Amino acid sequence: MSKQEPSAPKRRLGRGLDGLLPAASPRGASTAESVARIEELHRNRKQPRRRFDEASLEELAASIREHGILEPILVRKRREGGGYEIIAGERRWRAAQRAGLHEVPIFVRELSDENAFQAAIVENLQREDLNPIETARAFRRLRDEFGMTGEQIAQRVGKSRAAIANSMRLLELPELVLDLLETGAISEGHGRAILQAPDEAAQIRLAKLAASKRLSVRDVERLAREAAAVEGARKTKAPAKPVKSANIRDLEERLTKKLGCAVRVQDQGGRGTLEIDYGDLDELDRILGLIGG
Repeated sequence: MSKQEPSAPKRRLGRGLDGLLPAASPRGASTAESVARIEELHRNRKQPRRRFDEASLEELAASIREHGILEPILVRKRREGGGYEIIAGERRWRAAQRAGLHEVPIFVRELSDENAFQAAIVENLQREDLNPIETARAFRRLRDEFGMTGEQIAQRVGKSRAAIANSMRLLELPELVLDLLETGAISEGHGRAILQAPDEAAQIRLAKLAASKRLSVRDVERLAREAAAVEGARKTKAPAKPVKSANIRDLEERLTKKLGCAVRVQDQGGRGTLEIDYGDLDELDRILGLIGG
């Protein structure tokens, strides 16, 4: 079975691509189906997808050699340099090059940057081509660059507002954990569970463990809760540092200025210790000279 013709259609997200694209004029001024030389097409550097699986590309190239490209590549005319910018279908374009095609079918639409980016997101989501971090970054870009609310994003891509928020929360994880999510070493469910860990160090340790031991999401959730509980207990049991009085703080400041080095006074009811920092023996001799030693 061809990679381009799945046995069962996937559920369409939101309004799909058609809902994002402006309607064509009666004379077809804003849309055209044709073919283009493969070198006339250029990838969209701002498209949400960053990673392409090599084995999957080779499979698609083999299918294209046998069946050709069954679905045109969605493009728009480039503003500078001529040719076309790919909106949806970069994977097909890459595979077509591997298959040795000289021309590819294209579908031309005049789209704004916002509509072009939205169309690229929807196309990739419908094909399940984006990894969790590519998806989260795409949603964040719709919010930050195009000023869309969570509700508006949810309507455009056919997901719940909670799903959009949970997706973008993944970007709060440390870079190493994001890398494991991008490469598929851990899943989006693992990522959400790791967010429950109490700090960055614990999140990294848990992500590495989940990847190396192939832990289930439930296991990661349990370990994250345990780590958070341990950290909470540690903070609860930690003795509070005594607050120094204004007189003691003033004494520390005067001694520090007098001796030219850091001085700490630990006082408990009029008794305590005096701590003086020095860098080497010469500095110690200098301090002793100042205090009459």
